[in-house]
Amino acid sequence: MHTTLYWMRTRRLTITLLVLWFAATFTVSFFARSLNAWTFLGFPLGFYMSAQGVLIIYLIIVWGYAHRMDALDDEALEAESAADRSTHS
Repeated sequence: MHTTLYWMRTRRLTITLLVLWFAATFTVSFFARSLNAWTFLGFPLGFYMSAQGVLIIYLIIVWGYAHRMDALDDEALEAESAADRSTHS
């Protein structure tokens, strides 16, 4: 994988996950009063999402980033080793 392509994919992934992070944080904070009309496990939904739900979303974002970056790194290493083999042959 070309270095520019690798960094382009990395940047796109980072921006996408930052947008998800911002959307989750902003949505819960902005709509907390409206979310409190519903309950989840006996708690108002706005309170639950602020206390626990957003943290779960953050963990999913971090897991997704780590999982996807592992895949991108593996692709880049594979392409690099293939390029090295072709130049040494």
